[in-house]
Amino acid sequence: MGMTMTQKILAAHAGLESVVAGQLIEADLDLVLGNDITSPVAIHEIEKMNVEGVFHKDKIALVMDHFVPNKDIKSAEHCKCVREFACKNEITNYFDVGEMGIEHALLPEKGLTVAGDVIIGADSHTCTYGALGAFSTGVGSTDMAAGMATGRAWFKVPSAIKVVITGKKQKFVSGKDVILHLIGEIGVDGALYQSLEFVGDGIAELSMDDRFTIANMAIEAGAKNGIFPVDALAEEYMKEHSKRPYKIYEADADAEYVREVVIDLNTLKPTVAFPHLPENTKTIDEVGDIAIDQVVIGSCTNGRYEDLAVAAEILKGKKVKKGLRVIVIPATQQIYLDAMEAGFIRTFIEAGAIVSTPTCGPCLGGYMGILAEGERCVSTTNRNFVGRMGHVNSEIYLASPAVAAASALTGKISDPRA
Repeated sequence: MGMTMTQKILAAHAGLESVVAGQLIEADLDLVLGNDITSPVAIHEIEKMNVEGVFHKDKIALVMDHFVPNKDIKSAEHCKCVREFACKNEITNYFDVGEMGIEHALLPEKGLTVAGDVIIGADSHTCTYGALGAFSTGVGSTDMAAGMATGRAWFKVPSAIKVVITGKKQKFVSGKDVILHLIGEIGVDGALYQSLEFVGDGIAELSMDDRFTIANMAIEAGAKNGIFPVDALAEEYMKEHSKRPYKIYEADADAEYVREVVIDLNTLKPTVAFPHLPENTKTIDEVGDIAIDQVVIGSCTNGRYEDLAVAAEILKGKKVKKGLRVIVIPATQQIYLDAMEAGFIRTFIEAGAIVSTPTCGPCLGGYMGILAEGERCVSTTNRNFVGRMGHVNSEIYLASPAVAAASALTGKISDPRA
């Protein structure tokens, strides 16, 4: 029986000729990731272990991004803990204020993730790096601690769902619409502990930013990981950003999949996830009249250059609806600089939006955009659970940057194609 992309990568890192779904393995790690919320827990666990230092100072990435710049004493203490650990262990890839960005946008940009890698991170959206043909997945802080100490982690080999993407996407349809459509079709537990393996001629229609967005939200369907084949575009990205060697794995022709889902880009419309689950999706023409109080454009899902470019295209020369709060968050310092040079930052400010330093901030109800009781927000983030962005009686509507920007102009959820 053949293997999927994910299974081949795991087999290679476990030193095995082959693996099958459900098999328990221990695999070597190429990168272990943590942030300012999850790393302190892992660090305290390492302190309990009888180990000296970490397995490899170049293969650990610690990114201060959730409550940074620190919003309160507790967040400052967390960052201090990680900062001291990074200094003590001479961690090469430690990113703090002035150098940091939102972790899942920052690491590919810095060239720390490439095809064929096995990556774990104490953050559920670590599955982002599957866009480059890597196996990457989120773990708990205790597993992160074990990974930092030993350079290894155990996995149950996942079965797989084949997601066939075909056709050509229309104007203002993006990777966010693809993944929201998929989650709406299979549900938030539709791929539980399975690998979402994306294939098809439609992948050529998807930019790297689209693919990062899709892989990022694989976890919102319950998936262990999402992964794309490595094509010329992915190779071009890796060669531009990384000096690390990479290895391309391809699924066998007789690889086994538990099911197949087809997404036709020709018919795909801008899609919105209503409260309070990412699976609660409607196409933009089904939305109705939903007034909003806030718009957030950013996050590890949609804070990249293309996302800001689309938002700026829609907002240029126009004004945000009076009384509406619009918050734009470039995902990294480099994206911020590129957006500034392209004139996007001026466009946002002149339209009546504010622009923040890179931070996860409002996505997890941290800061920079907390919702009060009864308020509604259109957000390009990845989760809309109860209380995710503030008050338990607030509402989050997940959408693409195009829908978010169009909604910023009207004060209600709007079609960017109108």
